[in-house]
Amino acid sequence: MHYEITQASTTDAQAIAGMAVALTEEISRRMGVQHFDLDLDGTAALCARTLAEGSYTALLATVDERPVGFVGLSQGCALYAGGAIGTMQEFYVAPDFRSGGIGAALIDAVKAQARARGWRRIEVCTPPLPEFDASLRFYIREGFEISGGRKLKAIA
Repeated sequence: MHYEITQASTTDAQAIAGMAVALTEEISRRMGVQHFDLDLDGTAALCARTLAEGSYTALLATVDERPVGFVGLSQGCALYAGGAIGTMQEFYVAPDFRSGGIGAALIDAVKAQARARGWRRIEVCTPPLPEFDASLRFYIREGFEISGGRKLKAIA
């Protein structure tokens, strides 16, 4: 299978939004709780806007020009990490294309972005539930290590 990883542009926003919706639906289904309520058109508009302003970066995986995966990135700063860090906000590969090297290629592209941007580390969160053990094994295989904690949220 031939795939390509590129940096997404605003013209990719609709495709990325569709995969973000699929990702959040899959997470909610696995957890049995509706944690997300993404609207496709609103998410596409948000994606286009944040890509254009540079506050969000997306790397897009395509097979024969068909979008099949993406990773969404944002930059932050943390004293505990010694400066700039990257956070993988979303990571998705369509089920029919999993275990074919696309996820690993996306991680390699994230690491290249990290080096280019001077990020001290890359962080990602996956729920600490058995339903996400395969995701955890994937990230560990790709060089991530468990650093503790659970992801929490509060509405501002």
